[in-house]
Amino acid sequence: MYENYSRQALPSREYRELLGSALCVFNSNNAFIIENILRNDEKAKYNWYDLIDRTSGRLKEPLKETITNNSNQEISLLFSNLIEMRNRIVHSFQITDKDGEQRLATKNKDTSHTQFIITEDYLLTFIKSNETLSSLLHNFRGF
Repeated sequence: MYENYSRQALPSREYRELLGSALCVFNSNNAFIIENILRNDEKAKYNWYDLIDRTSGRLKEPLKETITNNSNQEISLLFSNLIEMRNRIVHSFQITDKDGEQRLATKNKDTSHTQFIITEDYLLTFIKSNETLSSLLHNFRGF
C-alpha cells in the first residue's frame, strides 16, 4: 500500500493503526509508571527529569524500590514483559509476508535464523496487556 505522503510500501491502514495504538498505550503506561514511582519515593531519591530520560528498561530498579516494595511483583513482571514485546516492535524490520501484505518482523534469538512476524494478533495482545497494566497502576495509585 502506498500513501500520497510516501512512495514506500506500507502495511495496511488497520495494521498501522494498531501499531500506532500499541506505541501510544505503552508510552502512556511508561509515564504512569514514572508517576507512581515518584508518588511512592519516600526517600526522594528520584526526580521526573531523570526518570523521563531513562529507557523503559532502566525504570526497573526504581519501580522495584517503590511500587514493588509497596505492593507485589505483578506490575513489575507485566511491565518487563511489555518492554520485551515493545522492543520487538521498535527494533523490527519491514517484510512482505506470505500473503503479500507488508508487516514488521524480528529475527528470533535462537540459532534457527527464523523471523518472528509481528501480527495483528500480537499487536492486539500487546494493547490489551497494556490495558491490564494501566488498571493495575490505577489500583495501586488508589484513585
